[in-house]
Amino acid sequence: MANTRPVRGATHNVESRRFNLPQVEADGDWLDEREGIDGALAPLKTTVTVERPRTIISRNASPDVPFDRSINPYRGCEHGCIYCFARPSHAFHDLSPGLDFESRLFVKPDAAMLLRTELRKPGYVARPMALGTNTDPYQPIEREWRVTRSILEVLAETGHPVTITTKSDRVVRDLDILAPMAARGLAAVCMSVTSLDPKIAGTIEPRAPHPERRLKAVATLSTAGVPTYVSISPVIPAITDHEIEHLIERAAEAGARYAFFLPVRLPHEVAPLFRAWLDEHFPDRAGKVMSVIQSLRGGRDNDPEFFTRMKGAGPWAELLGTRFRIACRKHGLNKERIALRTDLFRAPAGPQGELF
Repeated sequence: MANTRPVRGATHNVESRRFNLPQVEADGDWLDEREGIDGALAPLKTTVTVERPRTIISRNASPDVPFDRSINPYRGCEHGCIYCFARPSHAFHDLSPGLDFESRLFVKPDAAMLLRTELRKPGYVARPMALGTNTDPYQPIEREWRVTRSILEVLAETGHPVTITTKSDRVVRDLDILAPMAARGLAAVCMSVTSLDPKIAGTIEPRAPHPERRLKAVATLSTAGVPTYVSISPVIPAITDHEIEHLIERAAEAGARYAFFLPVRLPHEVAPLFRAWLDEHFPDRAGKVMSVIQSLRGGRDNDPEFFTRMKGAGPWAELLGTRFRIACRKHGLNKERIALRTDLFRAPAGPQGELF
C-alpha cells in the first residue's frame, strides 16, 4: 500500500459518517508546507474545532492505571503516533481514527474555567490530576491555544497535585509553573521516548519532537527539581524492543528517576491501521511483528481484559519485563515512588470572591 500522506502516521482513513461541524483553521505546523513540496498530493491541513463541554474532569475506575481523574485539553493528536490507543475515540465524532484523528482536532478553551467550577464543588477531595492520558497536552496546537498552561495555572493556584505525560519538549515552556509546584511536592512529568533512532521515531511518531529534544527536556526538568519519569511505551516487538537497555541508560543519564514500559496495544480500529502501517514501512517483518504481538495477547491482536491488557502475558511479556527490570536496577531507576502531596489543596474562590 503506498503511503499517500507523507509526515502523517496513518496510511489512510477508516470510512465513517461525518458531522457538519464548524471548524476554525489553525496552523498545522511547518510539516504541512513540507508536505506540499515533497508530496504528490495537496497537503492535508490540520484543522481545529472549538469544543464546549459542560465538565472537564474525566473519572476513571480502571485497576490498570494509577490515577482516578484526568483532563484532556484536546481531542485528536497531531503527533500522529500510529499505535495511539486513543485513536478509536475519534469515532465518537463520526470521524476516522486514521488520518482524521491526527488532522481534525478539537480544543477545549474553557477548560480552566470549568476546572475552577469543579474544584469548588462541596466535598471535592484532591488527588493527583493526570494530564496527557489520552492525547498529548503539549502537541503543536498548544503553542497557540495554551489550554494546558491555563489548567496548570489553576492547579498551582489551588495547591492541587498534577502529573503530566507527554512526548514533547514544549513542556519546559511551563517550567515557571512546574518548578515551584514540584518544590511543594505537587508536580511530576513523564516523558515518552519510544526509540532513539530518528528514522524509526519519525515513522511511528511522525510529528513528535526528535528523541534527543525529549531527553534534553528530561534533563532540563530534572535540573529544575521536577521529578521526571521516562516511558518507553509502547515497546514494539522486532522494531523497538532491541532498544530497551539503551533507552533506560539514556533516561538515567538525563536525570530521570523513574521509568516504565508497556507492550504495544492495538484496540479496536488501531489494529487494522497498525497492520497497514507495517505493510507500508516494515513489510519484511510485518508477519513476525504481528506474531509476537498475538503471543503477548492470547492469540489476538489485542487483549481488552483488566490486569493483562497493559502488561501482556506469556514468554515474550516475561522476557521484556526481565530485561526492563535488570536495566533499571543497573542504572539506578525506580528506587522509590513519587508521592505527590494532597494536603495543600484549597478550593478556588467563588465568582463573588474573585471580584475582591
